[in-house]
Amino acid sequence: MKTIIVGGVAGGMSAATRLRRLDETADISVFERGHYVSFANCGLPYYVGGVISDRGDLLLQTPESLAARFRLDVRVDHEVTAIDRDAKTVTVRQTRSGAETTESYDRLILAAGALARTGITPAGLATRTLRTVDDVDHITALLAGVTGQASAVVIGAGFIGLEAVENLVHRGVHVTLVEFGSQVFGPFDAEMAAPIFDELLVHGVDVRLNTTVVASADGGVELSDGSVVPADLVIDSVGVLPDTSLAARAGITIGASGGIQVDGSQQTNDPSIYAVGDGVEKIDAIDGSGVLITMAGLANRHGRATADSIAGEPGEASPALGTAILGLFGLTAAMVGWSEKRILGQGRAHRVVHTHPASHATYYPGAEGMSMKLLIDPVTDAILGAQIVGGSGVDKRIDILATAMTGGLTASALTRLELAYAPQYSSAKDPINQLGYVAENLAAGTTRALQWHELAAARDAGAVLVDVRSAGEFAAGNIPGAINVPLDEIRERLPDLPDGPLIVHCQVGQRGHTAARILSQGGLDVRNLDGGYRTWTAGVTSLSLMPTRDSNSERIPA
Repeated sequence: MKTIIVGGVAGGMSAATRLRRLDETADISVFERGHYVSFANCGLPYYVGGVISDRGDLLLQTPESLAARFRLDVRVDHEVTAIDRDAKTVTVRQTRSGAETTESYDRLILAAGALARTGITPAGLATRTLRTVDDVDHITALLAGVTGQASAVVIGAGFIGLEAVENLVHRGVHVTLVEFGSQVFGPFDAEMAAPIFDELLVHGVDVRLNTTVVASADGGVELSDGSVVPADLVIDSVGVLPDTSLAARAGITIGASGGIQVDGSQQTNDPSIYAVGDGVEKIDAIDGSGVLITMAGLANRHGRATADSIAGEPGEASPALGTAILGLFGLTAAMVGWSEKRILGQGRAHRVVHTHPASHATYYPGAEGMSMKLLIDPVTDAILGAQIVGGSGVDKRIDILATAMTGGLTASALTRLELAYAPQYSSAKDPINQLGYVAENLAAGTTRALQWHELAAARDAGAVLVDVRSAGEFAAGNIPGAINVPLDEIRERLPDLPDGPLIVHCQVGQRGHTAARILSQGGLDVRNLDGGYRTWTAGVTSLSLMPTRDSNSERIPA
């Protein structure tokens, strides 16, 4: 059996090497249109920044090493330009010479990945993406030739854009970050992205939100706000689109998401053709819909699943959660499942939990803060998604939540997870357990919560805001119009509280919960401001950066 694989990076090479391990007799050829195969594309920004000093470390395999170890016929600078499904052949063009050949196959795996999104930056503007070894070679050579401090404009504040910003700053480059949207790191909800925005400012990045690049200018670029900013280099990181042109021309079904449609074994509508990687539609773990998720882990996993299917050992590919993580100047941001923005877009009811725990016991030196957000189905208590931003420990907690979602644990079941504890690693009540306690209280009706963006409407309707922090905390910063009744005085001052609905809050939510329990058992109508002053501050900061607030920004009541 002859298998041809189109694309020689994550998904394609995972399929090739797995298939060889399963079938020593298989005839396996890989065609890669670029100059390199099986390179560490996720490490490219860190070579630009000097974190990875040896360029060779990015080149994980070569055609020669793959031939020696796996007996693979790997050909770089070879582009598959057409598929003849009836004849089971592909047309292959050598990109350097232009010579074409026809190759037959029994099984074909499409792993062409994704292409940089086009049509957003103005025509004629010289830009570079950060997706290939050629890109980093160009960028490093350009920066090395600049006299004095170099300047760069990065367009797009998503994963790749932020990684580019961080590494350019590490290299001593002055960076202007241009983002069309109203926040940085669009996959996050606005209040969770606020610390990322602050971190960029701390490191001297000139962040321009609600802005686009409109034209080249002498020594730089012109922005839609009318300013001109210097730019020895412009990096275009506005996103990617699935590369489906080859499949579409061959009549392979393209899903509603824009990616190649496959079944659970990665098979397309042609039983001889499979597809993996960033160009393929994934099955969403939350609602079973087709979705685009461009993550190397999924590409590798689905490449392996494809090889299993071809070798006669098929197994259903697991639905995708979209677990992802970003490092930025020592800050870590991670997510799994749906954001609240996406939930709102689907019109789906939900509960929200915000907490702000420390990475480990605060009495042990070095504890770092985190902000955590959990999204919950109010009927089933299922976890719909989570976001975490902070210092150390973020990666550990997002992986626990991803595991919990994969295993079907409810939000309340997080209280029962027995997690490793020593003061330098966690607290006796791990932050994951704490999320569960809040979720369980909400599910049981032990507490009633109000979200940061619901506060203004509740106060307009007559609710009174009570800040239960200490007098010193209140003096250091407070929500305008709140009255200060410290938690330890609240029982004695019950008669002094106004009639009608009350909203209590503390710094992060825990003391607010205690105050709400005291007041509700005293017969008062009270809700706790979820996540406290810290979440509210992050939320209103994010709103101040937005020109207007869209119709999807209001939470659907649970």
